[in-house]
Amino acid sequence: MIRERALRVVLVLVGLLFLAGVYPLMMSLWQQKQQDTEPMMLSVYVTLGIFLLLAARNPSANRSLIAFTAWSSIAHAAVMAVQSFYMASERGELLFAVAALGIIGVALIVLAPIKQSGERVSAAVA
Repeated sequence: MIRERALRVVLVLVGLLFLAGVYPLMMSLWQQKQQDTEPMMLSVYVTLGIFLLLAARNPSANRSLIAFTAWSSIAHAAVMAVQSFYMASERGELLFAVAALGIIGVALIVLAPIKQSGERVSAAVA
């Protein structure tokens, strides 16, 4: 009961955090000077934020979305950690994002809904 409530809180917080990317997304689209990857990544995260908010209603029915969010956050953090070695001017910002995404990924894996009997094993629990 406490675990499910904690998961719902994490899903709502992460969903709102990802959804907050809509403002920088819109600002980057209106600027003359655009970075190619930033608006694309923000659009994915904003969309994921919406689905995480919907998943908070019934986390056990959305185990694969939670697993995807957890493992993709960890993968994204790993890529940014490597990039921080090559991009010294942006190292602080990258390492902050690495920590944030790492915490999100680990929290979602730890709180992932437990497999119900008769279900296939999820990547989050496996």
